[in-house]
Amino acid sequence: MVALVIDFSDRADKFINLDIPFKEILIKYYLNFIPWINGLLWPLFSLIAVIFFTSRLAKNTEIVAMLSAGISYRRILVPYMIAAGVIAGLLWIGSNYIIPRSNKIKTTFENEYIARHKERTLGSDIHFYVAPNEKIYLRYYRRTDTTGQSFRFERFKDGKLEYVIKASKLSLKEKPNLWTLTDYEKRHFYDHNEDLILAKGEQMDTVINLTPQDFIINDKDMLAMTTPELKEAVRRRTERGLGNITKYLLEIHKRTADPVAVLILTLIGASVASRKSRGGVGMNLAVGIVFGSIFVVMSKFSETFSYNLNLPPILAMWIPNIAFTFVAIYLLSKAQK
Repeated sequence: MVALVIDFSDRADKFINLDIPFKEILIKYYLNFIPWINGLLWPLFSLIAVIFFTSRLAKNTEIVAMLSAGISYRRILVPYMIAAGVIAGLLWIGSNYIIPRSNKIKTTFENEYIARHKERTLGSDIHFYVAPNEKIYLRYYRRTDTTGQSFRFERFKDGKLEYVIKASKLSLKEKPNLWTLTDYEKRHFYDHNEDLILAKGEQMDTVINLTPQDFIINDKDMLAMTTPELKEAVRRRTERGLGNITKYLLEIHKRTADPVAVLILTLIGASVASRKSRGGVGMNLAVGIVFGSIFVVMSKFSETFSYNLNLPPILAMWIPNIAFTFVAIYLLSKAQK
């Protein structure tokens, strides 16, 4: 609710100025905003919930009573870890398959009304591979009518140029990948000979492993993809030589690292709050918020280092978990037994 209020107060003027129907704001944006913000904050929710609950137990001397009755500290932690495992499992399923589908609706709404600048088009001097041995070049691409100027297609065999098509204009005839070449020429190379076909002023329809979507870059498109779709996007971008797959890899690893963080933060919360303290629930919650804040800051720093300083994405996403695993082990060793 806090996140919804803050977000609405930030966007209210834009909603009013653009005259967006209330039904669209509610159904397309905010109903899909809720799963996204919950997926983002579930590890912190788990930490705070564990600290709040365990602090109440400790305040009422329930932890001491259990330990005095001969129940081991490990046994006390069993229901915590079962609950954390259920929450982590739900978060993993949601992050990989459910939340991306709702994000797709939310992102479409944002691109249409709020953050159009997030979507960019590859406009000029475009190079990429459409197959392992096939490469294209476009001097200029125009998204409004899906046409390109100065098109060149090259096919290689054993490291040598085998086949070339040039055209002054490329235009989409039929989705997904039937294109029309205008004013074209074809060259086929055989050892020291070649075939040449000049078709000035003529047109030719051809299927190319190329779609209009390949020219569009959206800074948030990975959030709207399920994990299988993300992996396919990474494969496709790698094959095309487009690079810039770090954000995709970060998102893939984040979807596994966050559920594991629920387990780690649950152990930390239980360890911090199980000892009765003079500060009571408030002090323990403050400690928990500090740990949660450090975890979030460390995660963001790792993402930034990966994107700007070539830190491997898998390492960037798991560094906070690895660091906090050692913190959890230390706190468990110092917990009241």
